[in-house]
Amino acid sequence: MNKIESFKINHDILERGLYVSRIDGDIVTYDIRVKLPNGGDYLKTDVMHTIEHIFATFVRNSKYSENVIYFGPMGCRTGFYLLLRDAVSKDEVISLTKDAFSFIANFEGEIPGNTKIECGNYLEHDLDGAKKEASVMFKVIENWTTADMNYKE
Repeated sequence: MNKIESFKINHDILERGLYVSRIDGDIVTYDIRVKLPNGGDYLKTDVMHTIEHIFATFVRNSKYSENVIYFGPMGCRTGFYLLLRDAVSKDEVISLTKDAFSFIANFEGEIPGNTKIECGNYLEHDLDGAKKEASVMFKVIENWTTADMNYKE
């Protein structure tokens, strides 16, 4: 089998941040790397699940909602993928991602989609943990620029 693009990234030098992972036609996949790969500290499943619910709801309710294709976790528990149409500029993606993490860091209330009817694992959430991780990630990308969005080689 051919090696997929995400396995071609050098995870030994990959740092936390926001990267363009790949472009397929008008769909851009963004790598939101919350944890250092193979660093021994990974997102807890309940925290990752909560971030997923709130971040996905936030971006799908933003002015970019028509351009949102997908937001979800990486199986390695080091981050998330955000897929958007290329109508959203890189500067707008940085702003949207910072806004989403700020929103999560300050979130109060019920986690969106957190009922038995709406979610297949509605009991596995950690809002406090999600808020802490979002606060850290916001600081990581607070001064991020489009030049920072390329993987280092």
